[in-house]
Amino acid sequence: MAGIFKAYDIRGTYPDQVNEEVAFKVGYHFLDLLDEEDLARGPVVVVSRDMRSHSVPLAEALARGLRARGVRVVDIGLADTPLNYFATGYLRASGGIQVTASHNPAVYNGFKLSRRDAIPVSRDTGIARLETLVSSSTAPLDLPARASEETRDVSAAYLEHILSHVEADAPRLKLAADAANGMSTTYLPILERLNVDLVLLYFELDGSFPNHEANPLKQENLVDIEVAVREQRCDLGVAFDGDADRAMFIDENGNAVSADMITALLAPRFLRSEPGAAVVYDLRSSWATKEAIEEAGGRAVRERVGHSFMKATMRKLGSPFGGELAGHFYYRSNFTADSSLLTVVHILNHLRETGRPLSELVAPLQRYFATGEINFRVEDKEGMIRHLAEVFADGEIDYLDGITVQYADWWFNVRPSNTEPLLRLVLEARTRKLMEEKRAVLLDHIGMPV
Repeated sequence: MAGIFKAYDIRGTYPDQVNEEVAFKVGYHFLDLLDEEDLARGPVVVVSRDMRSHSVPLAEALARGLRARGVRVVDIGLADTPLNYFATGYLRASGGIQVTASHNPAVYNGFKLSRRDAIPVSRDTGIARLETLVSSSTAPLDLPARASEETRDVSAAYLEHILSHVEADAPRLKLAADAANGMSTTYLPILERLNVDLVLLYFELDGSFPNHEANPLKQENLVDIEVAVREQRCDLGVAFDGDADRAMFIDENGNAVSADMITALLAPRFLRSEPGAAVVYDLRSSWATKEAIEEAGGRAVRERVGHSFMKATMRKLGSPFGGELAGHFYYRSNFTADSSLLTVVHILNHLRETGRPLSELVAPLQRYFATGEINFRVEDKEGMIRHLAEVFADGEIDYLDGITVQYADWWFNVRPSNTEPLLRLVLEARTRKLMEEKRAVLLDHIGMPV
């Protein structure tokens, strides 16, 4: 079990690292992570799974563990991760567990955990404790059930919830969507209600991911959707990840739009009805994101990378909206959880209201030049961060997440990955030439990217 308990979830290869025994024990000890307010609702936990073949036996073992501990299970079956979050809040459950390995290859599987109202369980708020409990557990796998299990279909309520955010359904637009054979395949009935002509790519559930990796952060996984948008003359393209909690958008010219630009584009829509509200963005985001929020009369709140940090800050500040560079977008109206599908709805709302193409809408925001996220394998990550602090000591430095150094005309962040043994660099400058020069300088210090 070494190494499967991550910063935000539990994830590893099946069956050597993640298997039915691990699933049972995760279920059995999940109760230990819940507080009195959680348990006042039951105890009852929503369980669901993605399309991987081994997600079925893992979900069954997980449910047995929960029931053996006296936790009632509500099985909503095959579901995307945002649906698990929605069901946990909508059904007023004590918590929720989604069996998934997100965008990882087919051999991986794992668990995403949340408490009441989809409050995430991270390493700091329970996963580390769960690792200790599971690793030392002596609970026999044949313990009898002490609580019931029921199946629920929440698809109708989910459809109603998503459609309640549609502000206008005209004019009719053309949308290309790449499901990557992942869980966004189940979005088809909702997409068909958005008054769009659909161009569908890889909308067949297949946990082996036969067409391409279900990770829209990698440019090679966006090639097909970019071609489809151009050839089919679409107004918009969207590429989802494996468990459908992330989305990347493609403009009408077939060009990918970075997620921080989407955050900057949508933030003013929420601030129109809540002037002065906080909009939370992660620290890898462009200067333009902060500027767009403030120009719209909002309070721009910079947060460290990771959904548990973003959601906690949004809850604390009552923020209506937030976004991360990785393609997570969070909504207070959605239990402060991420929803790729709601983001599609809000982008369509914006295109229809303005009557302008996406490329034209984001063009004023694309005023700086960024490297995107660059990964490095570094043995002594803390040592490298100390080294960078010495080299760039004349800049404005903070350690919110790794190290961020800001100058008048450029900035960079280097942080340790929460999910992989890597350092990640993001750098932005006011000119392309300066961005390329400073990237070369950082590479001289950190090494060659992987």
